[in-house]
Amino acid sequence: MTYDLAVIGGGPAGVAGALTAALAGLRVVLLDGGPRLGGQYFRHAHGAEPEPRFARQSHALGQRAEVLLKHQVWAVSREDDGFTVHAHGAARTETQARRLLIATGAHDRPLPFPGWDLPGVLTAGGAQALLKGERVLAGRRIVVAGTGPFLLPVAAGLAGAGAEVAGVFEASGGLGLARHPVMALAKAGEAAGYAWALAARRVPYRRNHAVIAAHGEHELRAVTVARLDRDWNVLGTEELECDALAVGYGFVPQIELAVQLGCGTRHDTDGTPVVDVDARQRTSVPGVWAAGEPTGVGGWELSEIEGRVAGLALAGGPAGEVPGLLLRRRARLRAFAAALQSAYPVRPGWQSWLTQDTLICRCEEVPLSRVREAQELGATDARSIKLLARPGMGWCQGRMCGYALACLAGEPQQPPRRPIAQPISLGALAEPPQKEYR
Repeated sequence: MTYDLAVIGGGPAGVAGALTAALAGLRVVLLDGGPRLGGQYFRHAHGAEPEPRFARQSHALGQRAEVLLKHQVWAVSREDDGFTVHAHGAARTETQARRLLIATGAHDRPLPFPGWDLPGVLTAGGAQALLKGERVLAGRRIVVAGTGPFLLPVAAGLAGAGAEVAGVFEASGGLGLARHPVMALAKAGEAAGYAWALAARRVPYRRNHAVIAAHGEHELRAVTVARLDRDWNVLGTEELECDALAVGYGFVPQIELAVQLGCGTRHDTDGTPVVDVDARQRTSVPGVWAAGEPTGVGGWELSEIEGRVAGLALAGGPAGEVPGLLLRRRARLRAFAAALQSAYPVRPGWQSWLTQDTLICRCEEVPLSRVREAQELGATDARSIKLLARPGMGWCQGRMCGYALACLAGEPQQPPRRPIAQPISLGALAEPPQKEYR
């Protein structure tokens, strides 16, 4: 026997979808690479409880479905009667299921700048993951920089845990969602709470500012903070001492598994490739649904609702009816997500921060000069630059440098085409797989 449904991803979308389908009577298995359910938003340390509502959902799911944690899914293949989910945990496993729900979340989108490869420089999500998951501060004196509302909870969390936050530097200007007051009203209380937490600790918050360089020989000691114009060109600079920098410019949905299966994609408001789904979260491939960040970054509430819609659709029959209220709420949250992306775009001026020896690809240590050399040799797109200069061919397979490389090549971002969605060793690939049947 095989499972009726395999859910990949243990965040808000995956848990909501799996629980909804299990409550409708489907045999469900959920696989996640982490040691605990929660994803990035509900990440929590060992022994700690996540947000109460999510904790109740996780407990209910554990009673009604199979939950396989520490199972990193690296590929999915189609079979005559469904799908095989290839994962690696304590051993290599293969799980059979008739249908599939992809809820793999997203990862940080960084931009390169001189010194971003120094120890002490990490993504905003990385700093938050250390704090939430391990109760570890990224440093003693931390700078938070980038663009988007995610900077606020990261900075507030670090400050609340005892770090000295030397400043929060938002590259965008204006009032962000001033053109969308009705949508912004629902989030005003949350934003005000973060602002109050930062103000109470006298943390500076500056718009139209960005970190354009990091300094240090063997570890981070200071950053250059620049005042920017509307297009992010530098108007003036100052140096600020710190031992850690958390920086982020939005998120990149993880859609590798969906692309492996041939699911159709589209470009989101900010140009990022995402999985294209219909009103019931179905992809273009029969038997495959997607929910949460892979269909467009929009926060945990939207992810949970999309997971519930997918779970109801998967149930089929009377149990599969999706309430209109749920669909209307999803529509409002999607509109708000699109407004956020429009309010906090990445401006082209960031490329002026680069020097010829700035690393574009940290894994392969490819500087800007080699990228330009490849273009002079005739490379006209990111793929041809990759073939000539090797950016994106290292450990992360372009997850960190792919966006920047596409910008430097002057082309829209393309869907990732990776036969192996997550890093896995050759030794693990050589292991005979263990079948996970129920």
